[in-house]
Amino acid sequence: MRGAVVLLSGGLDSATCLAWARRHEFSAHALTVDYGQRHAVEIDRAVTLARELGAASHRIVRIDLSFLAGSALTDPTVLVPKARSRDALASGVPSTYVPARNTVLLSLATAWAESIGVRDLVIGVNAVDYSGYPDCRPEFLRAFETVARHGTKAGSEGAAWCIHAPLLHLSKAEIVRRAVTWGVPCGLTISCYDPGPSGEPCGECDACLIRGAAFRDAGVEDPSRPS
Repeated sequence: MRGAVVLLSGGLDSATCLAWARRHEFSAHALTVDYGQRHAVEIDRAVTLARELGAASHRIVRIDLSFLAGSALTDPTVLVPKARSRDALASGVPSTYVPARNTVLLSLATAWAESIGVRDLVIGVNAVDYSGYPDCRPEFLRAFETVARHGTKAGSEGAAWCIHAPLLHLSKAEIVRRAVTWGVPCGLTISCYDPGPSGEPCGECDACLIRGAAFRDAGVEDPSRPS
């Protein structure tokens, strides 16, 4: 069975990607990165999701990105934006952008993949994300494949690296529908950037607003929220 390293954050998108990898008969090795993010409860959710979705293995890597200033996810002096309008959500790069985060995450995924003989990487970026985050865009993913090809022993010996982004051109509602169809336990996933102590969503951050709209548009009740 062909192997793949799947970046698993504990959120809905990455969990759906893990389900996609299993559905496509990859031996899916889940990688979760604890980088000091504000919403660290997602690490615990990732552990459960990896088990529930049948990951072949699951590694948690701890790195410290708290020195990165200016991001609401790593800098405690920056507040998570709340209750923004739909127009505001769709414009500019938000303060929840973590400098070069996906470059760091894909570098770790590439290194682990090479060490275990895997050449496929799976990441949960999508159309809504890449409208605001530069490291979620198709050109970034293709450029990183080139980095992997030229920057690894495997690549120098002719191995072909492939970054799969199965959600790239889907709306959030379409992702919800696929998650339900593919058996993702959506109630275990967390999207909130500023959750409470037990992981309860704030309901007002960008991620909560986007998730809420996605479930409504999909005609599906979000099991992570009280009815």
